[in-house]
Amino acid sequence: MKPDSTSGASILSRKIRLSILVMLSLFLVGVDGPKRTVQGVLMTPEVLSTLPQNQRVVVDTRPAWKFLLGHIPGAINLDNWREFTHQVKGVKGLLKDNKRFISAKLAPLGFSPHKPIIIYGEPDDPWRTDGRFFWMFEYYGFQNVSLLDGGLNKWKQAGKKIERGRQNPISEPESGLSIINLNLDIIADKYSINKGFSSDSLIIIDNRTQKEFNGATPYGSPRPGHIPNAIHIHWPEFFQVDGTLKTLPALNSLLRQNSIRPHHEIIVYCTGGVRSAMAYFVFRYLGYKVRNYDGSWWDWSQSSFPIESG
Repeated sequence: MKPDSTSGASILSRKIRLSILVMLSLFLVGVDGPKRTVQGVLMTPEVLSTLPQNQRVVVDTRPAWKFLLGHIPGAINLDNWREFTHQVKGVKGLLKDNKRFISAKLAPLGFSPHKPIIIYGEPDDPWRTDGRFFWMFEYYGFQNVSLLDGGLNKWKQAGKKIERGRQNPISEPESGLSIINLNLDIIADKYSINKGFSSDSLIIIDNRTQKEFNGATPYGSPRPGHIPNAIHIHWPEFFQVDGTLKTLPALNSLLRQNSIRPHHEIIVYCTGGVRSAMAYFVFRYLGYKVRNYDGSWWDWSQSSFPIESG
């Protein structure tokens, strides 16, 4: 029996609906996660080895004694992130933002607005302070900052040269750093978080251990717990065992599992903004709008703002 005009329209309607659903599903797959990463944020040994020593700054964040035993040629050693912090009203870990301090500290080590900065640390460092330095330099206004994927281990595995002994930086004039401006778009504080933690467009991510998220206070925080509505992702989940960054599909899968999408604005935190700075790096690499909360739990836990636990 031939379909009448009504049934024909119904069949056509179903076909149209099916086509729309197929196109919508393809669209959703396309926006499920970033398909391209931010170029230059993650550097390989091969690319780094092509940069002339006098045209880049390589920062080794490992302990000084390890630096003396072997480092990337021409590198300088910054092994203490606390040198760039101060304590305000009992809150530790807050980043210094005085431009005179920044210039006096960095210019003698060869820093210049025109030189790329490449940072490396230790893959088994439980705090991954190289991430903290990456965020710090971006906050200080440097426009070309990268992390060396896999650190010194990958550099050695690639057969690149190693230098031993003390650092020998080529100093730059302090006046050269006067043109940089603090990047206030990548730092968070408790007041902005308290205003926006219930927003659908804002995702807050706690990068501490599961025990800390649930209420453990191994670093002397006044109150246990976490920021309300925060998602827990322990920062090592972004990395392979050897310290290299996971593949893009693996990172997208991790974010999907936590209902994080490219349109979300991200705020990361930990205890004092060090471990979370490594998560900041990952989200920068993936092209997200992201801020690091340097006060983190040291700050939030001594405030009167609400907390959750368990």
